[in-house]
Amino acid sequence: MSEPDPRRAAVTGIGVIAPNGTSTETYWKSVKEGISVLDRVTREGCAHLPLRVAGEVRDFDPAAAVEERFLVQTDRFTHFAMAAADLALEDARLGRADTDASPMSVGVVTAAGSGGGEFGQRELQRLWGKGSRYVGPYQSIAWFYAASTGQISIRRGFKGPCSVVAADEAGGLDALAHAARAVRRGTDVIVAGSTEAPLAPYSMVCQLGYEELSGEPDPDRAYRPFTAGACGFVPAEGGAMLVVESTASARDRGVPVRAVLAGHAATFTGASRWAESRDGLAHAIRGALDEAGCAPEEVDVVFADALGVPAADRAEALALADVFGAHGRRPPVTAPKAGIGRGYCAAPVLDTAAAVLALEHGLIPPTPGVFDICHDLDLVTGRARAAELRTALVLSRGLMGSNSALVLRHGATGVS
Repeated sequence: MSEPDPRRAAVTGIGVIAPNGTSTETYWKSVKEGISVLDRVTREGCAHLPLRVAGEVRDFDPAAAVEERFLVQTDRFTHFAMAAADLALEDARLGRADTDASPMSVGVVTAAGSGGGEFGQRELQRLWGKGSRYVGPYQSIAWFYAASTGQISIRRGFKGPCSVVAADEAGGLDALAHAARAVRRGTDVIVAGSTEAPLAPYSMVCQLGYEELSGEPDPDRAYRPFTAGACGFVPAEGGAMLVVESTASARDRGVPVRAVLAGHAATFTGASRWAESRDGLAHAIRGALDEAGCAPEEVDVVFADALGVPAADRAEALALADVFGAHGRRPPVTAPKAGIGRGYCAAPVLDTAAAVLALEHGLIPPTPGVFDICHDLDLVTGRARAAELRTALVLSRGLMGSNSALVLRHGATGVS
């Protein structure tokens, strides 16, 4: 029997700032219990907008999580990222003494769909309302989609490979794949993930052109994927950061491998062409399984994209049937994001965090608020389902046409 590859990419730390919890523990507790926190939008300046329901992070105090000198330079989406990165590094037992000893061995990869809209809006209001002397120097960087990667690396002194994936929703999984490739090429540790803050007035107005966005004012009906009443998705803020490192690094540090990023693939089928996303998503799934060396019958749970648009939901259900049906499989499917909303690039990273926790606990979380399923899926609803879980598949599609699939292996399985 051959030795396992010591450069396999392992998840050793998770940090979450989400609408249903500002720690990994509170996030998982809410996810496994199927709690929905979707509610009416309360952000200042948004009451008159037609987008009425969202997943807000309401108990996060940026001043308690981030130093003042970084707060004034950064937008809310970067506040989330810095806080989540701190949580992930603490979870992975990577303190400042560890990273200061070898800063070139630690890098950062994030994904962002829009950047710092709230900061940008505030500065533009000052410019046009008061004049250029009232605009600060950080306007040039705080809105930038790469700001979170830059600020995490500067704040923590990381000097390894750093990058950003500027993409639609699927970019969250692509960022994790990018981190895995960096680890395989020799970087010891990558802090990877995505956070978004799309609920400022300017950002919300920019989203109103998405025909897939739900305009339903009732939080209980606004986002119900895979049902006859599906009427689109609701946005969310927050996200997650993961510590991804080589299995050799984890072993040398004496920390457990929580999961292995075993395989990834991505395709592109065009904006809002949901019928065509069937083939694109199926192709991405097969590619991810091939890279992982994983047979379809080995997949124990699927974390669905779950857009909440009838045509898109149908395409996803058919894509799963195309991949698994020929093997006589109908793996359990879940969509925890139905309880918190879709955080754009952050959504699949939160799903990945939930998948790692599901593998650890042998528990498939339910899809909140969904019972009347109208597609041929074994969708887990109502309450969590206990199961022996070794392999999870996470799916994501973007409004601009990207499709991405990520295969996760249980820590004990992935390194054997």
